[in-house]
Amino acid sequence: MLPRRDLLEGSRHPEELGALFSLAETALRTWEPQVSGFLEAAVREEAEDRLGALSELTLASEGGHPGAERRCLLLARSGQEPTAPALLGLEISGNFLFDPASAADMAEGLAGSGATAAELGDLWLRGDRGAQAIVSEALARRLDGTEGLVRTVPVRFEARPIEALQLPARRLPRQLTTVEASLRLDALASAGFGLSRNRMATLIRQGAVRLDWTVVSSPSQPLAVGARVQLEGRGELEVLAIEPTKRERFRIRLERH
Repeated sequence: MLPRRDLLEGSRHPEELGALFSLAETALRTWEPQVSGFLEAAVREEAEDRLGALSELTLASEGGHPGAERRCLLLARSGQEPTAPALLGLEISGNFLFDPASAADMAEGLAGSGATAAELGDLWLRGDRGAQAIVSEALARRLDGTEGLVRTVPVRFEARPIEALQLPARRLPRQLTTVEASLRLDALASAGFGLSRNRMATLIRQGAVRLDWTVVSSPSQPLAVGARVQLEGRGELEVLAIEPTKRERFRIRLERH
């Protein structure tokens, strides 16, 4: 049995981690590799951090493409090869010209058609034509050829091989330096993502920005070294260094992914 009390101490996601610890215990007890459903990045990273210290356990993750945010956690005894999850692509086709939908709307529509969070990986929009997603094979087979509803728009679901999807472009990490009067979230995110400060503040209030994977709604939230800012559809920004200047400002080094 795992030392759960020690492993869960200070956890931000104790319930989700408890379920993953049970999978780890099954893998160790039965010598059979285990695979979780799709996980939020914050949960997966915390699980990897806490379980990665166990020498008897091998961890890996898979989300269907190299830059995937939502991924399945693969657990096996050390020396064993983790089992890859069975994943497929899903096409969500509809005419969204007159009723544009967000990624959250698409996920809600999938949930209305019977999808669970554990079956749904990354999802991205395709203009006014709909969206594509990486999902469990079971969900893709279940929805293939059926119809659903996203907002007011009828949609059709079709299973696709992952290699047939138009995957989101993967950006290479890029470092940049900015000098700001404060360490406010809207100021640093504006500089890092190349958007106006007013536009960034609006996106923050709309819930499109996350700080260390948690949605934030205050543009004035201060950032510190190590903070990671995620902007829907534009990747991630990490604060690498903060140095005060002689003019009582801050020189900030950022890395955008």
